[in-house]
Order: sequence, then C-alpha cells, then structure tokens
Amino acid sequence: MAKCSKKTKKQQPSTPGLAIVTVEKELRKAKDYETLLKASDIPAMVREQNDEITGDGFALLVPKDHLDEAHVIIESQNAYDDFYDIILDDEDFDDDFPDDF
Repeated sequence: MAKCSKKTKKQQPSTPGLAIVTVEKELRKAKDYETLLKASDIPAMVREQNDEITGDGFALLVPKDHLDEAHVIIESQNAYDDFYDIILDDEDFDDDFPDDF
C-alpha cells in the first residue's frame, strides 16, 4: 500500500525508491516532463494514477534522491511557459514588428 508523505500530503508510490514529482491530467504533458527530466540526466517514468488523494491522471516518478532537482527543473519550465504565454497573449505584440517581417 502506498504511503502518504507528511511533508507534502501527497501519496507516494508503492514502488520502493521512487517518488511522485507531479500528477498531470494529460498524458502528453506528463511525457513532456519525462523527456525534460531525462534530458537533464534524471531517470523518470510515467505511470497511470488512480486514487482519491492525487486523483486520476498520470504520475511522473523519479528516484527519491533526484526528487528535489526534478521539482526545480519542472518549476523552471513552468516559469518559462508562463512567461511566454504572457508575452504571446500581449495584444501589442504584433505591433512591435514591421509589416514586412
């Protein structure tokens, strides 16, 4: 049976030595994170998740000794994504380029 972490209140996987970094609703996003972590030399895997604590979705798992680094990488990626979403949603963005560009 999986244990609940006291610190994060998230259910930890029953697979020894692995920890859940995040649970995503979309498989594509979980796979994107998996690819990002593997590119940073962090072993990662996606597993379908279905429980009442984390909900339904796809859990991204990493070895426990890489958990903190995985969180930093994913949070950094989310910050970049948010930044570009703001820039690209800016109504004046198109006005910054010449018409013949």
